[in-house]
This record gives sequence, structure tokens and C-alpha cells, in this order.
Amino acid sequence: MTLQQLRYVITVAEKGSINEAAKELFITQPSLTKAIKELESEMQIVIFTRTNKGIVVSNEGDEFLAYARQVIEQADLLEEKYLNVKKKSPRFSVSTQHYSFAVNAFVEVIRKFKGDKYDFTLRETQTYEIIEDVARLKSEVGILYTSSKNEEVITKMLKKNNLDFEELFVAKPHVFISSKHPLAKNMTIFLSELDPYPYLSFEQGDNNAFYFSEEILSTLDRDKNIKVRDRATLFNLVIGLNGYTVSTGIICKELNGENIIAKPLEVNEYMHIGIIRAKNMHLSRYAKAYIDELKRQLHVCR
Repeated sequence: MTLQQLRYVITVAEKGSINEAAKELFITQPSLTKAIKELESEMQIVIFTRTNKGIVVSNEGDEFLAYARQVIEQADLLEEKYLNVKKKSPRFSVSTQHYSFAVNAFVEVIRKFKGDKYDFTLRETQTYEIIEDVARLKSEVGILYTSSKNEEVITKMLKKNNLDFEELFVAKPHVFISSKHPLAKNMTIFLSELDPYPYLSFEQGDNNAFYFSEEILSTLDRDKNIKVRDRATLFNLVIGLNGYTVSTGIICKELNGENIIAKPLEVNEYMHIGIIRAKNMHLSRYAKAYIDELKRQLHVCR
């Protein structure tokens, strides 16, 4: 296995075509195909599945490519430092539940490095997909919470996928409501007071078991339920319908404005928000900077 072969498969995955990748790499298509087959044979895996419509990255190929990108990034850093080689486009991905502090931290990392070229991805996605993304190294870092209700299942899934959970902070559940909500002046809110209002939560797709829910206390019966896919829609409905959701209580006003407020919820429960990452995996400088910025944002947004 050579660095050149790794660069080859990464380029093919990006282009989605052997022909286009060959043009990008300035080699012939047969030479590229041969190099990939030799790498697949040596590693004893199938990286690409050939179809009539082109090539598709296999599941094991997806994982291999994630490791390959990390190897190439480290090689590029060495070349940049010791050979004065022009920097390549850095790559970094995060998968997270819908937290504004996670977005703020992402913004600050991009500002910090001030790169002319970069290829970063921020996925606000479903809980199951966060675990899957990090397990398959599609994302270096994942952000989710555990509680007394879901901890056992989430911990088993992390262990099964060889992932670590590093706690960032512990939060008492809060209700997110409009600043003009009838309960907005309350110092704290009781569950019974929320009965007349629509409950908003993030839809979890096929994996909609309660332990994947992004909202704590999701097992409670409610008469009015609305599920959404993105944070902006949820907050619009919170404002427009006097709805509510339950989360950490941390709101970054830079992103969410002054119209959404958080009120402590009178329940005997806590949320443990943390980072998940692959065990024994070297983190890129961007991932390290992101984790540091996450911790800083928690103080800024509180």
C-alpha cells in the first residue's frame, strides 16, 4: 500500500468516476483501475462496487476511505512543514444533535484556521446516524446526550462500534419557548403547565425508538405532537404556535435570536451531553480545535 494508491482511491470516491479521476490525476484509466485493484487485493476488501451507472463506494470501502483520508492528511502536514509543499484542502466532519453551541464552535474553527481552501461538513442529523457516521469515520466527532432512560442502550451501541463518550457537561432539562409565550414570565415550568401547548421534537426516521429521541422525557404522553427535521423549522413553530421543546437550556443568541428563551423544567432528570469519537483514533488538528471551541462555547452561550 502506498500513499499514491490512497490518493487514487480518495480521488475516485470524490469524482464518482474512474474516467474523471484519471483525468484529475493525469494518468490513464487502465493504470488507475489496475492500481485500485492491486490495493483492494492487498487489503483484502472491495472498496468500489462497479455498476452499469458507474462506481459506488462499498460499506467497507467507506470505512477504509475514512482511514485513508486521515493518513493522507498527516502526510500532507509533513510535506507542508518540511518540504514547503502547497497545502491541500483540509477535510473535517462533525455529526451532531441539534445544538446551537455545536454550530457556533464549527464557525469559530473555520475562522481560526482562515484557510483559502477547505472541505468541512456539519451534519445536524438523527441520533442513530450520528453513531453510524462516527463508527464509519464519516465524521471525526459526534455530539449527543445520554440520560437515565437511554444510557444503557446508547452505551452498548458505542461499545459495539468501538466508540468513546467524553462528557462535556451535565444539564438540567429546560423548556425552549417563545419570549411571548404565556409561560415566558415563569421562573420555572411544571410539566402539567405545558399540557395545552404543542410539543415539538426532532423526527428520527426509521430509528424512532425512545432511546434515540433527541428530547429527554420523550416517553411521556402528549395530546399535541409535531415532529420536524431541522432546528429552524422547530423554532419557527415554537414561535408561531406557542409550542415548546425540551433541551439543554443552552441557547446561543447569535444564531437563535432573542425570540427563543429557556426555562428550567421541574423534573428529577439530567442530560449528559458529550462527544463521541473512535477509540484510539488520532484526531486531526481541526477536530482538536473543534473540541476546545465546544468547551469555550458552553461558557459563552450559558
